[in-house]
Amino acid sequence: MAPRLTDMCPIRHSLSWAPTRELAEDASCLICPPDRLALPDDSVSLVVIHHLLEVVPEPHRLLQEATRVVADDGYVIIFGWSPLGVEGLNRPWLKPRDSLPWRGRWRTPGRLRDWLAFVDFEIERVDYCGFRLPGSLPRNASLESFGRRHNLPLGDTYMIRARRRVQWARVVRPRLPATTMGRPLLGNSPRVVTEHERERLTEVE
Repeated sequence: MAPRLTDMCPIRHSLSWAPTRELAEDASCLICPPDRLALPDDSVSLVVIHHLLEVVPEPHRLLQEATRVVADDGYVIIFGWSPLGVEGLNRPWLKPRDSLPWRGRWRTPGRLRDWLAFVDFEIERVDYCGFRLPGSLPRNASLESFGRRHNLPLGDTYMIRARRRVQWARVVRPRLPATTMGRPLLGNSPRVVTEHERERLTEVE
């Protein structure tokens, strides 16, 4: 799916990732462990995680590393298999399989919302797709159109769009003292005349 997603993306300068050189698709592929990306902080505008959180040993670290390299105005896109879809509900009754997409742990967008909140990201939108009836293939165009139009959380897969939380800076205004050196700072505050000063003013008059 990587070439197809790259072709649809308006960002022209893109990098693919691979864990080993043998799995790299081209010479510009980023080769490194998924939890130690060879990129500086805040260096990319978009990171796409395509059905990878289900199969990596430490998905929390992968997500933390992916959000580390995203700029403040950037996005993280996560594709995942939904445990609430037809395929997800059938998984407990199927024999264990070693191939995708049945391998790994499937998580709901609600669970990933908590994970993203831990790294100061928030979900802006969740889109569901892959709608079908039990025992049928996801090729029903009418059912797919209906499910996407109403964005029903019953599709076999979902796409999450998340971005960094906005940190609002609090403006603290300094509180000025009422007087300095016995004189008012602001306005023409009335002066308190003592009894001794009143007697001296009477003598002068």
